[in-house]
Amino acid sequence: MYQVVIVEDDPMVAAIDRRYVEMDSAFQVARLCKNGMEGLDYLSSHPADLVILDYYTPSMTGMEFLDRLHAMGKAPAVIMVTSASDSQIVQGMLSRGVLDYLVKPFQYARFQQALERFVQAQQLLEDGAPCLDQSSIDCLVRGRSDPPAAAAVPLAKGLNAGTLDKVRCFFADHPGCQFTSEQVAEHLGLSRITIRRYVNHMAEAGEIVSSIDYQTGGRPAIRYSLKSAAL
Repeated sequence: MYQVVIVEDDPMVAAIDRRYVEMDSAFQVARLCKNGMEGLDYLSSHPADLVILDYYTPSMTGMEFLDRLHAMGKAPAVIMVTSASDSQIVQGMLSRGVLDYLVKPFQYARFQQALERFVQAQQLLEDGAPCLDQSSIDCLVRGRSDPPAAAAVPLAKGLNAGTLDKVRCFFADHPGCQFTSEQVAEHLGLSRITIRRYVNHMAEAGEIVSSIDYQTGGRPAIRYSLKSAAL
């Protein structure tokens, strides 16, 4: 279970952050901190995987917090949840390696997307491989860059950009292979109904192609593959 520290001086926002984090069973809030100094004191002696950070706290700014945190030799992932939207502040925080940046007020779906990006990055980094291939690195970088051109097709209601990236990365990691939606669901730990919605979206966007397999010994199966490697 991923351990999360929330640094937020507004009790109402801190409570919302906590509720949103713990709606996902993969996460646990280890500590709520009212200011940056309290957060640094806790992190100096306690491990954490993720920090939810407000830019404006009574003791220091988000930039000062990250500079001091990194000087301590600590580098947990950081998601900004803040009202600070000045371009220089955003640039400064991105240059310090924050994973995502949410501007208040925000919706749960956007918060969930940030958590999914974190999980995706952790899974890629923790899979035990001594080196990452290009597609894995692309998936890590994609969360901090513009989406690929194929994503220009608007997401249908209920689809999540973070989950879509997981499905994209799966196909990118298996060029030349064909999969049913059930197989993709099993690999990613998601429901078959969910995956069907995402592969349908990707097929509409032209990212993947589908073909019908009649050699199943029963009901024909629809198989999907990356378009550039379609069989």
